[in-house]
This record gives sequence, C-alpha cells and structure tokens, in this order.
Amino acid sequence: MRRHPILFSTRSYAYLQERILQQCDLEKGEVEVKRIPDGERYQRIASEVDEREVVLLGGTTTDEDTLELYDLAGAMVKYGARGMTLLVPYFAYSTMERAVRHGEVVTAKSRARLLSSIPLAPNGNRIILMDLHSEGLNYYFEGGIVPTHLYAKPVILETIRELGGAQFVLASTDAGRAKWVESLANDLGVDAGFVFKRRLSGNRTELRAMNAKVNGSHVIIYDDMIRTGGSLIQAAQAYLDAGATAITAIATHGILPGDAGERLKESGLFQCVALTDTHPRGEELQDPFFRKVSVASIYARFLREHYGGANK
Repeated sequence: MRRHPILFSTRSYAYLQERILQQCDLEKGEVEVKRIPDGERYQRIASEVDEREVVLLGGTTTDEDTLELYDLAGAMVKYGARGMTLLVPYFAYSTMERAVRHGEVVTAKSRARLLSSIPLAPNGNRIILMDLHSEGLNYYFEGGIVPTHLYAKPVILETIRELGGAQFVLASTDAGRAKWVESLANDLGVDAGFVFKRRLSGNRTELRAMNAKVNGSHVIIYDDMIRTGGSLIQAAQAYLDAGATAITAIATHGILPGDAGERLKESGLFQCVALTDTHPRGEELQDPFFRKVSVASIYARFLREHYGGANK
C-alpha cells in the first residue's frame, strides 16, 4: 500500500505546516530541535523517512533558517528519503540577484547554489518557490534540483476583490511592478496605475509622475514584497494627493523588520494592509490593521496534483 508523503517544516514555518496539513492528506513529520550549552543547534528527525516521499517546508528568512533547512534536507536524504521536495515560501536576497558594483556578492545566487548542493534523493530533488521578486532566480539553481515557481495569484485576487468592493483602481508602488499589477488588473477587470520614481540613494527615492486617474477612487496598492514600507508610504501619499479617496495595500511577502509595521499604521494613509503567510513576520503582527491571508491552499493544491491521492 502506497503511503502518503510526509510533510516536515523548519521551526519558523510550523504555522504554515499545520495549515497545509488541514487541506491535504499528508503525514506530519516531527523534528526534535534544541540548543546545546555551547550555543550550537541539535536536530534529530523523529519521524521515519526511509523510502518515503518527503516534503520539507522552510524559508531562507535568516541565515540560521537557511542552514536549518539545508541541514534537515541533507539528513533526510541520508536516512533514505525516496524523493525530496523543498517548499520555500520566501526566498531571501532576491534583490541581490546581480552585482551592480565591482566586488558585490550576488547572495541570491550563492543561496541557490547552497540548496542545489543538497544530495539528490533517488527520485530527485525539487524546490518550489513563490512570487519571486526576480523571476530569473529560477535559473540560479544548478545540478539535479528542479525549481518550480508558484504564484500566490489566486489568493491575492480573492483578497483584492474582498477589499476593493464594487469599484477601485489597482496600483503599484513603481513602474517596475507594472506588469504584475497590469496582469492582476486585467483578471479583475479594473484600471491599473503606477507611479514613476527615481532612486536618489540606497534608501531615498523621489516620485516623478503617475499614469493613472485616481481622483474619487479607492486605490489598492499591490506589491510582491513590503520591506521597510518606505516606497509604499510614498506611493500611497502620491495617490491621495492625486485625489484617491482611500488606500489599501496588499503584498505577498511582508518582511517589515523592526517597527516598519508600526510606521505603516501610524502613517494614517491606509485602511489596512493585507499580507500572506509566506513570511513568519506576518504571524508576529497581531494588530487587526494587518489582514492575514494564507497560501496554504496553493501548496495543498500543488501537492495533491503532484502526489495524487493526497486529498483531504
């Protein structure tokens, strides 16, 4: 009798593991993790993986999370995993995908090489990425690992419809995201808008122009990733100055380090900010101002289609 795949997660993604398990019939994998006195991390795979199809969920949100994912995957292959699928909701360093100045480290590429070096399981290794900031990152993976790019579009569209009401303009923070926003706007049957900006320094930008007529409209700003929120605040202010009646923001990946989330709320520019659960930071933000959206259904659908019979 064929056994269902077994789903493990790194510690920081345990919340998403539970949500995926609620929607597809996979076995829950258990890992024992603890700190030993010298500060090093002890890990033990507590569930049997020999001759099993293994799915390991974890992001590269920090260097420690990356190594936890890497160490677990390599050990699971060593202990007999038949196939290894990595679910990586958030792939960090996606803005460090090329060297602009001599000597810069292309960290996105080195992280891809690291995960590519995980020993291959007999049925092969795959990595499933979501809403990459730079789609070319797929091509940084080497050797036998097979990358797949999933999109959070279904849950993003559903959330935009709920937040937008009868009429709204879908906008972006800059022209660089215009294609993404235009695709979403076409699916929704609404107008798309974006602003042009010029980067003055590493953390300062200047808005130069706007292509949309937003006067009297509710504007929903979509971005694949909110980091510090500076560009989002600038864009929201520009749309309001142009006559928008309300601003709502939605993003796939909510990074929001430090007090970035609080700054978004205290700006007074937004009705709310919606974030998916691809990044653990979204789970930490308990304020109702931040609306939570799960991508578990997207992963569950993928796993059901790939493994067949993993239906709930």
